[in-house]
Amino acid sequence: MSCSAKIKEIFSSIQGEGIYIGVKQLFIRFCGCNLSCSYCDTDFDIQNSKAYTIDELTEIVKQNSDCHSVSLTGGEPLLNADYLEEFLPKCTLPVYLETNATLAEELDKIIDYVDYIAADIKIPSCCGGIPHWIEHDKFFSIASQKILFAKIVFNSDITDDEIKKSTELAKKYNIELVLQPMCNSDSIAIDTNTIESVFDKYLINYKKVRLIPQVHKMLNIR
Repeated sequence: MSCSAKIKEIFSSIQGEGIYIGVKQLFIRFCGCNLSCSYCDTDFDIQNSKAYTIDELTEIVKQNSDCHSVSLTGGEPLLNADYLEEFLPKCTLPVYLETNATLAEELDKIIDYVDYIAADIKIPSCCGGIPHWIEHDKFFSIASQKILFAKIVFNSDITDDEIKKSTELAKKYNIELVLQPMCNSDSIAIDTNTIESVFDKYLINYKKVRLIPQVHKMLNIR
């Protein structure tokens, strides 16, 4: 019998974050996460989820052939790397992995089947918890063989040291950085002057930086 994975929801919509904003994707939201970011507003709890076999998920993808790609999201989809290792060879759309970029060994299991990687750089001033610079470095050493960009959610507490370390990491792997101002519900939680100041500080250190908010929230879509 085919193995299964707990999935919170499956839906088609536009990508609202990062450098592929506006493309239509089939979103597959896996349950569970290995981090607990303070700003997280996503429901990926296993309650009211559904278990999908590989064959069932493959058929859903085939029914959404008008999409640009399949977004594997969560939670943290790489917690299901063993399941994905079986599913992805059967996936008939390009694969777009949204990840917190801390599980390098799990990424290594499926990297051959992934086309795009949208990876977070988690900074403690916004996410809470401990830094993940070492985990991110290991992850990007594998992920950089694919089309890759890194997203940094930030608020007014971001430090100069975090800016320095994140730009050093981006330079090492030649990664496009996307700065995403933190949101409270449907509105940006940081004043414009602070946003511009953070953007300018990044640009002093690194030129491959874009400032992009969560567009899907502005459009009031999923």
